[in-house]
Amino acid sequence: MSRTLTVLATGPQALVQDRGRPGHAHLGVPPSGALDPVSLGLANRLVGNDGDAAGIEVLIGGLAVRASASCTAAVTGPYAPVRRNGRDVDSPVHLAPGDELAIGRAEHGLRVYLAVSGGVDVRPVLGSRAADLLSGLGPGPLAVGDVLPLGAARGVPVGADVLVPVRIPPELVVPVLLGPRHEWFDNPAAQLDKGNWAVSEKSNRVGLRLEGTSLVRTESTRYSELPSEGLVTGAVQVPADGRPVVFLADHPTTGGYPVIGVVAPQVLHQLGQARPGTRVRFRPQG
Repeated sequence: MSRTLTVLATGPQALVQDRGRPGHAHLGVPPSGALDPVSLGLANRLVGNDGDAAGIEVLIGGLAVRASASCTAAVTGPYAPVRRNGRDVDSPVHLAPGDELAIGRAEHGLRVYLAVSGGVDVRPVLGSRAADLLSGLGPGPLAVGDVLPLGAARGVPVGADVLVPVRIPPELVVPVLLGPRHEWFDNPAAQLDKGNWAVSEKSNRVGLRLEGTSLVRTESTRYSELPSEGLVTGAVQVPADGRPVVFLADHPTTGGYPVIGVVAPQVLHQLGQARPGTRVRFRPQG
């Protein structure tokens, strides 16, 4: 019998994600991958997968699936109730053939991750199974009725007595390295340090849009244009209205607005979990 998951419900958005496909910016392909790779990695370890296995990134919650074969499933990220055949269970959990797993609404975060032993085995593109919403690479957003193939279970699940959920505080303090275009702004470190922002509802996997303080350019660059140049994940780009955008995994590979700094990689997974309204303060480094 083939090992599959059948999608019964998706919630607002459910995507197949793995570590992404870095190294293809020269082709115009962003890295993509899980916005909270820490949580996906934990889920994979809990079910015995290696770190490259693909799982499902669930926005807010609402995913339900049916297993066709015996497997182990783990749900990580912010706390969300997990039910097997309608009954609350802890994670990780064993699923028998025909069992249904449902993920309820997440608390104190945005994205929940489901890993299943063997991993989601859809066809890789450029070495990754990740859904890239900007370029349209990889599988599209999951829909009810989709049947996802699972790989062969190989590793031994890692046990956990207590699974600590991700909890995002009301305010995130974000280290940022200045450059490459910080000189386009008057006293950029002071502006970033004193500014107050909140995550906008317009945020998505491409970028975290911020509402609040408008950053001011120098007089000499106020009406200048910048030729498009390369962007990296975590780049803090400042559009014409002065309100920063932090680029996330599905970001464009080039952009024409100045980048005032780059967010430290170790906090990107927290930004991927930040709900609209979460306050953000930058702390310039170096």
